[in-house]
Amino acid sequence: MNEQIKINWYRCKVDMKVMSELMKTSDWQGLKQCLGQLALFFATGTMAFLAYKNINAANWTWAVPFMLFTLFIHGTFSCFMGMAAPVHELCHKTPFKTKWLNEFFLQVFAFISWTDYVGFRASHVKHHQVTTHTDLDEEVVLPQTMNETVLMVLKAFTFDPVGVYKHIRAVVLTAFGEKVDWIFKSAWMDRVIPESNVALRTQRRRMAQIIVFGQLALAAIFIATGNWFLVIVFNLGVFYCGWLTMLCGTPQHYGLSPNVPDHRLCCRTYTCSWLPAFLYWNMQHHIEHHMFPGVPFYNLGKLREAIAHDMPRPIHGLLPTWRHLIEISKRHKADPNYLYVPELPNNSGERASDLVLEREAAAA
Repeated sequence: MNEQIKINWYRCKVDMKVMSELMKTSDWQGLKQCLGQLALFFATGTMAFLAYKNINAANWTWAVPFMLFTLFIHGTFSCFMGMAAPVHELCHKTPFKTKWLNEFFLQVFAFISWTDYVGFRASHVKHHQVTTHTDLDEEVVLPQTMNETVLMVLKAFTFDPVGVYKHIRAVVLTAFGEKVDWIFKSAWMDRVIPESNVALRTQRRRMAQIIVFGQLALAAIFIATGNWFLVIVFNLGVFYCGWLTMLCGTPQHYGLSPNVPDHRLCCRTYTCSWLPAFLYWNMQHHIEHHMFPGVPFYNLGKLREAIAHDMPRPIHGLLPTWRHLIEISKRHKADPNYLYVPELPNNSGERASDLVLEREAAAA
């Protein structure tokens, strides 16, 4: 990875005492979030399993639809178990004051969601350093396009068998040391984890092996005990009904400007109700997160209040936010050079180098 990058990122000014408070980590806050989300995963999964067990010849006309409904609820919540929220934030090492708790829960969520957290962490730190800069950031490449097809909507509300196969295949190939293009291109992974970094490559391979063989062992136990439906609920629970994850995550950078040293122009903040904010670990505050990646997710709302005077006005609610994205998509189709440039109320901030952003994103 080229380290001769010089990007002086714009930063809103924050009083030092206020920032010191915002940077404080809390084991209680981390535990409350992690245990709450895990409890939701197992509660909705158990509900789906019991609904399946309740089906019989006399009640199947209503019991089967009810089971499908419970799977829909379970999948909707479970799709937030990976990179969309916990794995992302835990990779920043900010949720917990006690660092081993951070690593423990990172591995738990990565296992449940089949997530390559070692590769993602290396990639994501660079993403924060060079956010949406062409040929430097291959985690998010702008401009993005919106696939407005019936098939895309159907997959979001059910599941994508090809996508599931490719995801699991990528983890399996990683476990055996093979290169694969899936969420991130193998060439990009070679840049963020070069061949010279033998230790990190070994850690990544071992992590994938734990996921693959651990998931296979669980599936074997479920099937051997006659509870094969638990494979759908727990082994594969993160792979279907990802509609809400898509609604929350797509706005992050969509339609915004590449190659600008100002997160207010290449990231988007919106506000939403408590449930998506909980599931999404407050990543709707995406400008704030990129501008100050060392601030824990549970303090991003307070950070927003501290810098609101120097920020674009956020849209409130997922539906209004998506009306905004669809309008951008229409304008982009009419003019491929169109980019949405929000109005900036103030420019009284400071500058931080890309290396500072990289260091803070890695909690180094």
